[in-house]
Amino acid sequence: MSLRGVVRRAAGTLIHRGWNAIRAAGTVSPANPAGYRFRRLGEGVCLAFPVGAIFGEAWIEIGEHTLVGERVSISAGMGPGVDLGPDPIVRIGGSCSIGRGSHIVGHQSIDIGDHVFTGPYVYITDQNHVYDDPEMPIGRQWPRNKAVSIGSGSWLGTGAIILPGTRIGRQCVVAGGAVVRGEFPDHSVIAGVPAKVVRRYTPGEGWQSPHLDASHLNGTRPAAGEPPVTALAATEVPDRPALDAV
Repeated sequence: MSLRGVVRRAAGTLIHRGWNAIRAAGTVSPANPAGYRFRRLGEGVCLAFPVGAIFGEAWIEIGEHTLVGERVSISAGMGPGVDLGPDPIVRIGGSCSIGRGSHIVGHQSIDIGDHVFTGPYVYITDQNHVYDDPEMPIGRQWPRNKAVSIGSGSWLGTGAIILPGTRIGRQCVVAGGAVVRGEFPDHSVIAGVPAKVVRRYTPGEGWQSPHLDASHLNGTRPAAGEPPVTALAATEVPDRPALDAV
């Protein structure tokens, strides 16, 4: 090996060792000062370095043994230094895994259950822009908040967007790239833009596509003479597009 090759190899080794040391030192955990600012960090929590935009820590709780990937942003409120009241805003359960580059942006209430896993670049927010006034720039209109809940044991695929007012049940799958708003029952597969239930687990029947008659989704059937509820209505897809998908 030439002298240049030896120098390059040695430099590369030093750079990688140095970067690994920086990553280890920059990791946020209950044991270092950066972790003290959070409302609660459970035992074994790790926020990988480099971290994303983290503020409002006093209103953020993360349960035991949850792993947060690199460049994940978790925020409560519009910006640092704002008093958001006595209650937590963002709650992430225990034994979760939040994929790199994801954003969790809370203003009112985001509640993520235990054992929830996400792919990278997932976006979860409880606040959305409005466009009530057709003459005022949309960015200047006061946004609206609506609580978000994601049930324990669920999986959110890469690039999924969870919008205000969404309530996802336990053990659900959200397909990559889905734009989700509405209420979805336990053991559902949720996909599409806007998202709807595409598969549902029924005891004794297994995983099946929902029938056009949405009574199959909730275990009830319409009374005699009543029109069937459509599957689209059952997923509460909004009647107008949401804007906060960035």
